[in-house]
Amino acid sequence: MIGLCMGLAGAIWAELPVPAFTLAWRHSIEKIRWEEDYRVAAEGLLLGEARVKGSGAGMEIPADAELHEGSWHYRRQLPPLQPLRLGRTPEAGDYQLCFDQRCHPMSDWLGPPQASQPALELWSCELGSPLSPVDKGQGDG
Repeated sequence: MIGLCMGLAGAIWAELPVPAFTLAWRHSIEKIRWEEDYRVAAEGLLLGEARVKGSGAGMEIPADAELHEGSWHYRRQLPPLQPLRLGRTPEAGDYQLCFDQRCHPMSDWLGPPQASQPALELWSCELGSPLSPVDKGQGDG
């Protein structure tokens, strides 16, 4: 079964059996919420719709975005992301993963963001791989 893996440089810290998810965060300076919808596929993470509540420093809203219910909605054409690399530091706050109508901070699986580990990667993977650190009790970050 294909699912979502979280870790760095191919080392799996956590696995989630989800076919799709929303990645959400607040801009570190403007404090405006961003959301991106992804589908998990064998070839990578497929970006669908994205939403942002407003604009600000370094936050340009695409020209084709449409305003619905207080958020700008748009789509970017990107190839499958494998991996999707994220910066994750205490100063910026944590990302949220949303699925099954609930949002969860990444710290639920990885512990809080740490300055000593400022990056994270997300990628599609075959769940339950025999080499997975999660299966060996080492996936707690």
